[in-house]
Amino acid sequence: MIKISDITKSYGTGGSKNQVLKGISLNIGDGDFTVILGASGSGKSTFLNVVSGLERPDGGSVVYDGCDITKLHDSELTEFRKDNIGFIFQQYYLLPNMTVEKNVRMGADLAENRDYREIIAAVGLHDKSQKFPGELSGGEQQRVAVARALAKKPKVLFLDEPTGALDEQTGRQVLDYISKLHNEFGFTVVMVTHNQNIAEMANTVVKMNSGKIAGIDKNQLQKTAYEIGW
Repeated sequence: MIKISDITKSYGTGGSKNQVLKGISLNIGDGDFTVILGASGSGKSTFLNVVSGLERPDGGSVVYDGCDITKLHDSELTEFRKDNIGFIFQQYYLLPNMTVEKNVRMGADLAENRDYREIIAAVGLHDKSQKFPGELSGGEQQRVAVARALAKKPKVLFLDEPTGALDEQTGRQVLDYISKLHNEFGFTVVMVTHNQNIAEMANTVVKMNSGKIAGIDKNQLQKTAYEIGW
């Protein structure tokens, strides 16, 4: 369980100070597939960064199974992220001079996971494990990023607009892999998107507007990546 209580976050100082998060509280259950939905500027990416421990809030708490990560020292927070958190962003952030296998192994080594080749196969890239990122399509590169994040066996996988730079066919394919791996491994998913159709894949949809939660919906039926609109 992730228990988020009264989170606030501002940028800037003095008269130019901009409050991005305005007292957000939310519970995310273990194994949930939660989508944070909102327009550009709603604060959803900042919220993701704070909840995942990439940024510190100005106030409030983020508690993982009794551990308030806002109280951790920097070294402790780094260790917590290494042991518990996986990230997938719109940009792939792959090392261009490393093969697919070596990029994924970077994540695996953090968890001493020797089964990383199974993850490469699970995202459909077994036959391209010795290719370099520059030899792959955008969708294939994003799948490498997915595999790298999952190879460290995270308890929670955070995704920030993971299909934002992909065409429809490739985007559906990437979402399908994420959904199947979520069902197989049971980790918690927290995904930020502005695409309302993608929200139909989640069991919990959190709508954000102007730094606040505008509503929380539960999907009784979760659609697949190939059932949603685009």
